[in-house]
Amino acid sequence: MKKIIELLETELSAAFEKAGYDKKYARVTVSNRPDLCQYQCNGALAAAKEYHKAPIQMAGEVVELLAESGTFQEIAAQMPGFINMTVSHTFLADYINEMAASESFGCDISAKEETIVIDYGGANVAKPLHVGHLRPAVIGESIKRISRYLGYHVIGDAHLGDWGLPIGLIITELKKRQPDLPYFDESFEGEYPEEPPFGIADLEEIYPFASSYSKEHEDYKAEAQAATAELQAGRKGYLALWQHIVNVSVADLKKIYDKLNVDFDLWKKESDAQPYIPAMVQEMKDGGYAHIDEGALVVDVKEETDTKEIPPCMILKSNGATLYNTTDLATIVERRKLFDPKKIIYVVDKRQALYFEQVFRCARKTKIIGEDVDLIFVGFGTMNGKDGKPFKTRDGGVLRLEALLADVTEQVAQKMADREMGQAEREDAADKIALAAIKYGDLSNQAAKDYIFDVERFTSFEGNTGPYILYTIVRIKSLMNKLAAQGIHVAEDAPVLPADSKSQTDVMLSLSKWGETLEAAFAEQAPHKVCQFLYELSDAFNKFYHENKIVTNENERARESYIQLSRLAGRVLEAGIDLLGLSAPEKM
Repeated sequence: MKKIIELLETELSAAFEKAGYDKKYARVTVSNRPDLCQYQCNGALAAAKEYHKAPIQMAGEVVELLAESGTFQEIAAQMPGFINMTVSHTFLADYINEMAASESFGCDISAKEETIVIDYGGANVAKPLHVGHLRPAVIGESIKRISRYLGYHVIGDAHLGDWGLPIGLIITELKKRQPDLPYFDESFEGEYPEEPPFGIADLEEIYPFASSYSKEHEDYKAEAQAATAELQAGRKGYLALWQHIVNVSVADLKKIYDKLNVDFDLWKKESDAQPYIPAMVQEMKDGGYAHIDEGALVVDVKEETDTKEIPPCMILKSNGATLYNTTDLATIVERRKLFDPKKIIYVVDKRQALYFEQVFRCARKTKIIGEDVDLIFVGFGTMNGKDGKPFKTRDGGVLRLEALLADVTEQVAQKMADREMGQAEREDAADKIALAAIKYGDLSNQAAKDYIFDVERFTSFEGNTGPYILYTIVRIKSLMNKLAAQGIHVAEDAPVLPADSKSQTDVMLSLSKWGETLEAAFAEQAPHKVCQFLYELSDAFNKFYHENKIVTNENERARESYIQLSRLAGRVLEAGIDLLGLSAPEKM
C-alpha cells in the first residue's frame, strides 16, 4: 500500500509533466501551515531557475490541470509559488479503509534480505544496572522492534563486558577472603563446584571495594592485573570463577531487563571475541595496515579530509595486551562470520563518538568489513536531574535502575490509590503506567539530546507523556467494552465514512502518517518519531471523542463509522506502543 504522500506525488508528477516540467519537482510534504492546507508542494519555486518562469505561473499551470481531480477538496497556487492541497473527504476515507483492512495498516512488512545486528545495553558483569543503562536499553530495544516490524532480520546483542580488569579485581579480592577455595589451588585436579561461592549481592559489594582499594594500593592492583592476565591465558580455576561471575550476573541482569520489557537475542560477551583476535592481528600485520608506534601496534586512521586530529587506532599495547579497540574489532569479525549483517548499529553514549569513529575506520581500512556493510553509531545524550546534572540519588550516589523503577511505580500507585480496582488489577496498571512514564519520557526525546528526568511530568496523565498515550488506549478499550455490554456489534469490515467534522478529519490524517513515520524512524534510528506520531494521534482522538457522540449517535451509519474509526485508532496505538516496548492495562 502506497503512503498517502506517494499517492499525491503520483498525481502531481503527471500534472508537472503534462505542463511541460520535470516530475522531479512534484515532491509533496505535510504542510507547515495546517491552518492553510494539509499538504504542500514547493517544486515550482525550485524549478523556476531551470525554466525561466515565475514560480506562481508554473504552480498555477499545475493546479489548473488538477482542478477536477477527485483527490483534492481544494488545491491552489499561493504566492510566491506554493501549491497548497487539502485532500477530499472521500479520498481520505478510502485511504483509511484500506489501512484498516491491512494487517500492518499499510506498511510494507514483507521479509527483507538484510540482517541487522544491534549492539545495545552496555552492561558489565558483576555490576548492577544503574540509571545510565536506561537509555541504551530502551533506545536499542525500540530500534530493534521497529526494524523487525518492517520485515528485517534483526539480532539484538547485549555484548557484555566480562574480560577485563574488573574480573581480575574480583578474583583477587575473593582469593583474600576465601583462600581455601579450590579455584586458587593450581594443583587441583577434580571438578569445580557447580554452585558459585557468591551471590549477586556479594559481587556488588566485592567489586566496588576491590576497585577502590586498588586505586590506593599499587601492589593490590598489580596482583589484580596478574590475575586478569592469567584468566585470559586460560588458567582453569580462574576460568571457572569467571564462568560463575557471568552466570550469576546474567541471571540478575535478565530480571531487570525483563522489568524494562527489553529482550536480547544474544548474550554475547567480550570474551567471545577473543578467539578471533590472533588471526585478525596477523592479517593486519601481513596486509601492511598495522605498524609499531612507541612499542604499541597501531593502525593509522586519519584521512586527508579530516579537519581535526584523529588518533591512530591502537590494536595491542607495548606489552602485547589487548584493548577495547581490539575486542570491538574482533567482534565485528565474529559478527561478519556468524551473521553476515548489512548493518551493525551501536547504541552508545555520544561521548564515545571519536572512539567508534576510530574503530569503524580501522575496520574499513583493514578490510575487516566491506563497504557494503553500514556501521552506524547511535550516540545518546545524558539523562539529567532537575539541576541539569547527571541523575543521582539524594545523597549523590548513582541510582540503581531497579530502584528507579520501584520509585516511579510507587508514585504511580499512590496516584491510583482511590481508583475502583482490585489489588492485582491496580498493581498491574501501576507497573505498566510506570514503565510507560520512564520509557516514553526517554524515547520521546531525540536520542542524541540530553534531557531532564522529571518524574512529575512523566507520570502525568495529561500532555505528551506515556501515561497519556496509555490513557487514550484504555479509553478506546472502555468504549469497545461499553458497546459490547449494550449489544452493539459493528462488523470488522464496516467502512469509515467520509469525515463530517474537523476532529474526525484530524484523526484520519494522523492515522495516515503511520507508514511514513515508521520508515523515517527506521532510516534515522529515531524512536522519538514514533512517540510524536502516538501523541498526535492520541490528542486528535481525544478531541474527536469529546466533540462527537459515538455510542449514543442516532444516525446508525455515522455511529458505525465512528466506532470503526475508534477501533482502528486503538489498534494502531497498541501497535505503536509495542514498538516502544510498552503495553496498556485494561483500566486506569
